[in-house]
Amino acid sequence: RRSLVVLDQVTDPHNVGAVLRSAAVFGAEAIVTTVRHSPPLGPILAKSASGALDLVPVCLVQNLGRALGEIREAGIAAVGLDGDAETTLDAHAFETATAIVLGAEGKGLRQSTREACDVLCAVTTDGPIRSLNVSNAAAIALHLAALARKRATASDG
Repeated sequence: RRSLVVLDQVTDPHNVGAVLRSAAVFGAEAIVTTVRHSPPLGPILAKSASGALDLVPVCLVQNLGRALGEIREAGIAAVGLDGDAETTLDAHAFETATAIVLGAEGKGLRQSTREACDVLCAVTTDGPIRSLNVSNAAAIALHLAALARKRATASDG
């Protein structure tokens, strides 16, 4: 039950660094992002990642839709985070390996990326602000995936 993080045009190096840190904390195997429309893997990102840039592989791809197709062909479910989705992330079972797909700050997932996902999920909220920073949403999704892995391991043993 591996987890990956897929970033759709997330351009802020602080956010990508924070996503990398969460990926390292919660055991994600890699980050997938595009060559274009992503920040350089430089000092700003590295500082925000707090060492995670050395721990979590970053896979740069030319075409995110094609990469998501290959991820899905490998048996990894693509779960897109979308604030307007009817399914909530906490209701998603994370029963298989999962690619958590996150969109750009403000814009969210592009339509083509949404269509490439197996399911769209929203983070459950009940406060006056309905959306989270992409790095916070990534941390919540990665935590839920890690909990599902722990439950599966406990039930297997």
